[in-house]
Amino acid sequence: MKNGWPQLGRGLVDTVFPPVCVNCNGLVEHNPEWRHVCPRCVAQMDFVHAPQCTTCGHPFYGHVIGERLCPHCESLHPAFREGRTAVLLKGAGRALVHGLKYHRQLHVLTDIAAVFRRSPALLDFVRDGRLVPVPLHPRKERERGYNQSLLLAETLAEVAGGATTVAPILRRVADTETQTHRDRRERQLNLKNAFALACDADINTSQHYLLVDDVFTTGSTLNSCALVLRRAGILNLDVVTFGHG
Repeated sequence: MKNGWPQLGRGLVDTVFPPVCVNCNGLVEHNPEWRHVCPRCVAQMDFVHAPQCTTCGHPFYGHVIGERLCPHCESLHPAFREGRTAVLLKGAGRALVHGLKYHRQLHVLTDIAAVFRRSPALLDFVRDGRLVPVPLHPRKERERGYNQSLLLAETLAEVAGGATTVAPILRRVADTETQTHRDRRERQLNLKNAFALACDADINTSQHYLLVDDVFTTGSTLNSCALVLRRAGILNLDVVTFGHG
């Protein structure tokens, strides 16, 4: 009976303040899996499944023969090995990211966890690894109140289970301008020397490390972080993002 109190309390809150969908603003009926995305918007989410680009995780449609590298990544020259993503960044997937990143809607982490649970191949990819969140500059983190990549890494580690852990071993040393509306070359120049190892970084090069970020756009941010980790001797290095777009 004691374990039923949280569910009972949540049910009462939902009755008085019915949750609305972050994408369409429609009412979300009680659902143990989805709290802030309605069934219609869940059905329209583009969950990523194989086959996909081995670098960014973007899905391929139809049969794939030969190299699994999308045209988007041909000029990236990744410092990491492979990349995976959970959803394409549109509809409810975009609304979840924007709610977390720009509107301090920490409650959407429950639905982000639901997205991860619907991505079993991604969970297998990260399980037992060390998840390294892409860091924010201290000024930006103070303004926002949190680092969304760290929250995503913690959520992903909890859903993946096993020996999956979060390892915040990077810091952002340059307070760069926003990457929005910049092309890949401009992003690369903007991020030059922007990241470094944390002063108390504990590194075990025999372990599997995975950089975690909210979105894969051009890959410039993830690649800049990957270069720092490679210089520290981490070669077993992949990346994972919640969304792609």
